[in-house]
Amino acid sequence: MEKSLLIIFVKNPILGQAKTRLAATLGKKKALMIYKKLLEKTHQETFGLTCDKKVYYHAFVPENDLWSKGEYHKAIQIEGPLGEKMAAAFQEAFQSGYHKVAIIGSDCYDLTSNHLQLAFDKLNEADAVLGTSQDGGYYLLGMKAFARELFENIAWSTSSVSQETLKALKTLNKTVALLPELNDVDEVEDLGPWAEEWLYKEDRKEI
Repeated sequence: MEKSLLIIFVKNPILGQAKTRLAATLGKKKALMIYKKLLEKTHQETFGLTCDKKVYYHAFVPENDLWSKGEYHKAIQIEGPLGEKMAAAFQEAFQSGYHKVAIIGSDCYDLTSNHLQLAFDKLNEADAVLGTSQDGGYYLLGMKAFARELFENIAWSTSSVSQETLKALKTLNKTVALLPELNDVDEVEDLGPWAEEWLYKEDRKEI
């Protein structure tokens, strides 16, 4: 039986360390509130998936938090650039016997369980699956075999990430299926109506 794994990269929700670009405009407290909402939404959309799920934290692994609810395994990201962190997580997954592996972050409020299920379904036919974001990056990458080249020589956090990844897949002669383009939340302009409660409500609870 084929084993599938969803890797979820998150930042520990610490004041001043989450959504720093939002914090530069909105302040640290509002930015943290927004990030906590993104984490809750990501948990909501991944909770019911039948695949295995593993959350990788950027700083430390808490004993009891949002991801303690349900079948979530926990780990910490390795030290180093983003590409090295993701490559290590993928490599560990395939070495553990998984046949389909996909990775997401926690910045895409528009991502749904349907998108995630579609990603694994597309891996039945394609070697890889990519969900591009409107800023030129991607919100999901999935594959059936580890390919370190997808994490090397990529200008991370730029508008060329998805195109460079597609180019690398083509060089490797990998077939790729695309998911609908969605919006990552990095700047104030990326926020939708769901964020208004935290941005405009006067009587807010303290964090």
